[in-house]
Amino acid sequence: MKAYGNLKEKFIYMFIWLGAAFVAFTLLTIIAYVFVKGIGTISWEFITAIPSRMGKEGGISSAIVGTIYLTVVALLISTPLGIGSAVYLTEYQKRNSRFSRAVEMSAEALSGIPSIIFGLFGFIFFVIFLGLGWSILSGGLTLAIMILPTIMRTTQEALRAVPEEFRSNSLALGASKWQTISKIVLPSSAPGIVTGVILSIGRSVGETAAILLTAGSALGMPLLPTDPARSMSVHLYYLAAEGISMERAYGTALLLIVMILIINYLANLSLRRFTYRLKS
Repeated sequence: MKAYGNLKEKFIYMFIWLGAAFVAFTLLTIIAYVFVKGIGTISWEFITAIPSRMGKEGGISSAIVGTIYLTVVALLISTPLGIGSAVYLTEYQKRNSRFSRAVEMSAEALSGIPSIIFGLFGFIFFVIFLGLGWSILSGGLTLAIMILPTIMRTTQEALRAVPEEFRSNSLALGASKWQTISKIVLPSSAPGIVTGVILSIGRSVGETAAILLTAGSALGMPLLPTDPARSMSVHLYYLAAEGISMERAYGTALLLIVMILIINYLANLSLRRFTYRLKS
């Protein structure tokens, strides 16, 4: 029986190892393929110049700025709402209350809606009904609704992972409910919250359909939130789908991957420093 248990344990370990290796291999393969195809297009002019002639000439600077602009607007709206709603549902509401179940079911249903539906909603409500037009504000608001369930649900799970003893000990020492949440619970759950925000950034940066219907596809440099903008994913879609330039499409894809990797690295770096300060 002991030999059988060891064999079973080794089999499970090998299966888990193969799964992790497959994930890493898939990521490296995609990055390597896009790198080989797109590295020849990358230049300082390609990064800093504004695209012209539907993207056949110039660079993608306006698309880079548009992507950052849209992502920042979406995060500024969705992050406080998502974290705040998760704190309320987890810390102030009973877990099995009707209101909590209704909100959680709504968030799960919202996270499963296709992005094109969000785009149609944003186009009808923000672009037409509110009169915001094709703009960064319309696209950012639509993205905020899209990523709100992800931030809320990941924050909820992170808050629930904090041991209940932390809360009871803090309250026993005379801390108020909010002091316990702000000084004990939220810092302890910061890794999970940051993970949810990172996942939301990845979805925002890579979104195409919703941005195309709400922010537009203007090639010019966006300056104000009311200006239309073309994100890097939309620019990549036009270059590849319409056969404008596959070389520039691969170059855009490479820069998009690099941007996501940099964002993830900076987020994890800041998280490690934050965790280190808490421990010290």
